Amino acid sequence: MLKSIMPTDIAPPAASYTHACLAQGATRWLHTSGVVPIAPDGSVPSGIVEQAELIWRNLNAMLRDAEMSAAQIVSVTTYVTPGHDLSKVMAIRDRVLDGHLAASTLVIVAELARPEWLMEIAIVAAGDPHV
Repeated sequence: MLKSIMPTDIAPPAASYTHACLAQGATRWLHTSGVVPIAPDGSVPSGIVEQAELIWRNLNAMLRDAEMSAAQIVSVTTYVTPGHDLSKVMAIRDRVLDGHLAASTLVIVAELARPEWLMEIAIVAAGDPHV
């Protein structure tokens, strides 16, 4: 059983995709699309730190709507454009995960789909099927 996760309190997807897809069965799985730094009003912060904060807020909204938490994240894939202080980006991830360890990949890419996007994050989370 698959359920599209589209929180109403974050910006809609930038193209034809769902923010996240929740799979329910023996284990519930949440797979997000690459989450980009778009606020509910359509604005995009200019700095990498502000973009990271907004992306993690958007991810937490998706986790909430799937009845999950950051403690259930299995993997994180972060895409960042060149020239940024990556320690700040990873510190925000670590703060959100609050000691929880997840598989993590950081990829430096030449550019993302829109030039104002400096980063994008996709996660996979697993949870109890009886929620």
